[in-house]
Amino acid sequence: MNIAIAGTGYVGLSLAVLLAQHNKVTAVDVVPSKVALINQRRSPIADKEIEEYLATRKLSLTATLDAESAYREAGLIVIATPTNYDEVYNHFDTSSIEAVLRIIERVNPSATVVIKSTVPVGYLKEVRTRYTLPNLLFSPEFLREGRALYDNLHPSRIIVGVPNECPAQLRTQAERFAALLQQGAIDSAIPTLFVNSTEAESIKLFANTYLALRVAFFNELDTYAELHGLNSAQIIEGIGLDPRIGRHYNNPSFGYGGYCLPKDTKQLKANFSDTPNNIITAIVSANATRKDFIAHQILERKPAVVGVYRLTMKTGSDNFRASAIQGVMRRVCEAGVKVIIYEPTLITDDFEGYEVIHDLDEFKGLADVICCNRISADLNDCKAKIYTRDLFGRD
Repeated sequence: MNIAIAGTGYVGLSLAVLLAQHNKVTAVDVVPSKVALINQRRSPIADKEIEEYLATRKLSLTATLDAESAYREAGLIVIATPTNYDEVYNHFDTSSIEAVLRIIERVNPSATVVIKSTVPVGYLKEVRTRYTLPNLLFSPEFLREGRALYDNLHPSRIIVGVPNECPAQLRTQAERFAALLQQGAIDSAIPTLFVNSTEAESIKLFANTYLALRVAFFNELDTYAELHGLNSAQIIEGIGLDPRIGRHYNNPSFGYGGYCLPKDTKQLKANFSDTPNNIITAIVSANATRKDFIAHQILERKPAVVGVYRLTMKTGSDNFRASAIQGVMRRVCEAGVKVIIYEPTLITDDFEGYEVIHDLDEFKGLADVICCNRISADLNDCKAKIYTRDLFGRD
């Protein structure tokens, strides 16, 4: 099958690589440098499996800036463009999706179109009233940053949303899309659900909000333990032995961050604006409270200079968009304390007004306190300066 994929972030590029094992895939992006890297079989994002597959596997994959040609020739078009949360309108910014839909409507309206970008609940139903695209589906993604291709090769589930009012033919196309994902995966017998599109949109937002809830819960447990002189790791290990709770996704942090959890929790909170709730609103608030607490604990050490070791949200990722450490930095800076950054992926000497130190030894010498969301062996020689809540040395 001839497939076009709009967007080459974690979702788009991992899908492109997965599907290019057995299909002709054209990946579309607006950034020339990303297109060039993919065509050189180099990954523009940090992901071990994507890097390996691009370098070593036989893939029918081409990247292009020419969206119209790619969409015109495709039988299947997957949209995986970013949908950032708009704080002013309390809503996902879906303009990147709709820019793609307008091109498809003009050049290939009969194509099967699958939206993989995260959208508000009810989006597909609404957008179908504005575009003449009869074969429009929604399929949520459940990927970890830095392990996106791995999670496509070993998926926990495949979900495809089909509007209730659509003919049986569209259900058949949904089944074909799911079969393509199954074909590219290593695992077999993958749980696969076909649901109404609005329910599929809800599954995505509620799943990520539950993950944020789990992060917030263990962070608040850790806050209590730290303030009361208790061993947080022992408490977490003890409650994790209950099989209903489990010993996973429980390592305290400075807060949840990254591409998905901050924006998805805010979107779900907005969707709950006319629905009674306590928990959903509290999850968003808890993340801000945790950053307040972390900043307070750092400032209690009376530092003149606070060093931030890595902006990335977690180990193995090169993404630091909405990372919790940035919220901590702002709070420390507002208290009048100088903040410096060590982030090897930055080539500039400045990041949003903060000084970037490129030499690690110089960074260690300048900082009175070094805060790091996740600990690293690079800091073994300055442990007395470190402030972290990484108890288990993992994400």
